[in-house]
Amino acid sequence: MSSDHPPGLDLDQLRGHLDRERPGLVGGPLTARLIEGGRSNLTYAVTDGASRWVVRRPPLGHVLATAHDMKREHRVIEALHPTNVPVPAPVLLCDDDTVIGAPFYVMEFVDGTPYRTAEELAPLGPERTRAAVLGLVDTLVDLHAVDPAAVGLGDFGRPEGFLDRQLRRWGKQLDASRNRDLAGIDELHAALGRSLPASPAPTVIHGDYRLDNVLIGEDERIKAILDWEMSTLGDPLTDLGLLVMYSAKLDVPDSPVSTTAGAPGHPDPAELIERYAARSGRDVSAVSWYTAFAWFKLAVILEGIHYRYTLGQTVGAGFDRIGELVPVFIEHGRRTLQEQEG
Repeated sequence: MSSDHPPGLDLDQLRGHLDRERPGLVGGPLTARLIEGGRSNLTYAVTDGASRWVVRRPPLGHVLATAHDMKREHRVIEALHPTNVPVPAPVLLCDDDTVIGAPFYVMEFVDGTPYRTAEELAPLGPERTRAAVLGLVDTLVDLHAVDPAAVGLGDFGRPEGFLDRQLRRWGKQLDASRNRDLAGIDELHAALGRSLPASPAPTVIHGDYRLDNVLIGEDERIKAILDWEMSTLGDPLTDLGLLVMYSAKLDVPDSPVSTTAGAPGHPDPAELIERYAARSGRDVSAVSWYTAFAWFKLAVILEGIHYRYTLGQTVGAGFDRIGELVPVFIEHGRRTLQEQEG
């Protein structure tokens, strides 16, 4: 199949729909390519030779190709676009799955680079790396400063009991992929449950906020936050905890899962926490709990990948080594939580 017609995106149908809904938007014949990356939903770059857009749709063969995810992603981008939170401009949402076989939405294409690893960051040099990562914190503060009700997102989630529900949900995920003894993971889960912090006022949270889910421009500024599929109304410090976790050194040679911490100039977690606290005015005294929760959550995600690998359902480079990383994440989580309790 040529790149002009990537799997899951019928360009003739897309063109017809855009011409009906946004007459004059598209000038010439459309071509498209699938953009690699992203956890689950498929992302395509589409162009008519003059303008560029991005199309998002659920995965192929998705048993429940519901409009739910697409509607939520489009809704949060549309709500945030008028604010100073950088998101791509929304173009349209289509929840009619007869057009391309699934619900989808279209947004503008934003130029920028997602940095996934310390190796990718290194060519920026220490000063530009530092500016990019500190910008990540400042942009998170801007997101958490948005009044959900003021932008029409007052009913975007159920913030009451948010942390308790999250902890239960990830405990269930763990049980669903349990096929070996993992020392310390049940203790970590129980300890997190015993020391649940009191959440601050709820905000719009991204749910997977890290460097490779934003596009960075040549001036180190964040051009757009992407991948809103986990977004909801909830405890803003869960976003901070995840960002802190991804900014910690893993000390695992050739790890198939990387943090960006090894890049020269990368600020350490303490500085990121301090900057968030100073700029947001929030009490971050319980941040170790949120960071430990992020370690736990990633341990569960990695164990799920390892479980599917052992069943022969996942093939590819690096998957054979995911299993050995899980105890490292558990240990980081336990140590981080002890800091909180200590």
